Amino acid sequence: MTRRRKTAAPEPRAERELLIVFADLTRFAFESARMKDAALAEVVDELYERLHRAVTGAGGRVVKFIGDAMLAVFELEQADAAVEALLRERRAVDEWLEGRGMECRLMMKIHAGTVVAGSFGGRGEKRFDVIGKEVNACARLPTAGLSLSVAAFRKLSAKGRRAFKKHAPPVVYFPTDGRRPG
Repeated sequence: MTRRRKTAAPEPRAERELLIVFADLTRFAFESARMKDAALAEVVDELYERLHRAVTGAGGRVVKFIGDAMLAVFELEQADAAVEALLRERRAVDEWLEGRGMECRLMMKIHAGTVVAGSFGGRGEKRFDVIGKEVNACARLPTAGLSLSVAAFRKLSAKGRRAFKKHAPPVVYFPTDGRRPG
């Protein structure tokens, strides 16, 4: 017999301007084909734990995980803390994966824009999600490691902006930490 799990109270849908984050691993399909399923499940679970801690620790919310990917959002006032935490976690995840002998690297795309945020899903299974053109714009950002759209860059303080350099065309900002992207 299957038990129906309790779901949180539905959140009303509303247009909101948020910082949107997509994260996923490069070469994950290749690496996962070389691993036993149990080992792969452990890696994915640890990745989820790490990303969840980084996002919630900076005041954000993980919207969902799927495979090796994550969608998360932050209030705009948290842009500096969000980007700082994500940069730090990207380096930590890359080192962790390298220590496991995996050639995967964590890629992140960060954008700011208006979305419809709230509960979506089937009857009795609704959960928080974000929908809209700006979510798709985030997903389509070019990246070679971590990239910030112009809209997201403009949400950072002057201090937060110093960690990035402009890359054109198209205009996307990459970290100035000295590491080669990707």
